[in-house]
Amino acid sequence: MMWEALQITFTLALITTFILLLVGVPLAYALAQSKSKLKPFIETIVTLPLVLPPTVLGFYMLLAFGKSGWMGKWLYDAFNIQLVFSFSGLIVASVIYSLPFMVQPLQSGFEQLPKKYREASLCLGKSGWETFFKVELPNIKPALLTAVILSFAHTIGEFGVVLMIGGNLPGKTKVASIAVYEAVEKMEYTDAHFLSLLLLLFSFSILFIVYRFNRNGFKILNR
Repeated sequence: MMWEALQITFTLALITTFILLLVGVPLAYALAQSKSKLKPFIETIVTLPLVLPPTVLGFYMLLAFGKSGWMGKWLYDAFNIQLVFSFSGLIVASVIYSLPFMVQPLQSGFEQLPKKYREASLCLGKSGWETFFKVELPNIKPALLTAVILSFAHTIGEFGVVLMIGGNLPGKTKVASIAVYEAVEKMEYTDAHFLSLLLLLFSFSILFIVYRFNRNGFKILNR
């Protein structure tokens, strides 16, 4: 049961991090380049999960994605997709909840990148896409590393949001953090200690990697 929960947890973290990369990179780049008056509003929405209690965020997701919710009803009627109490729902919730951990480091990395790199590339006849993938993105590797590691680690440690959306279904939505909580409730302290120690060692290793390879990792988050 414990290994099953760990497998679900790491699978969720891998999928979530991959989706966040696809979503977060262009969003962070757009925010870094934007001078729109809407920029502070969008940044606030993206950053909101950092300060909003997970249960509050999970509650509103539950209302939106439930069968009677506006999004949930449409998904179920149109595609027969049910997000609540499903692994797919955990992925959607995790992407929303961990979004700032991907976007903020990347946005700071793009903003701190000297504009002369892009200008020089364009002057040499490179296209915008070539400049982005061959010049700008490779030059923010520390920020990219920070974003990926923190997004992955944050998803591993989720509790409130995944509990509200996924519930506690063994082999389906029961992640490691919920398994620890359940073990403590049942006074199965050996299992709780084992899972907690694994998560503690993993979290320590993740933070060590961030500080070892990117000394400005958490400074980026608190720009």
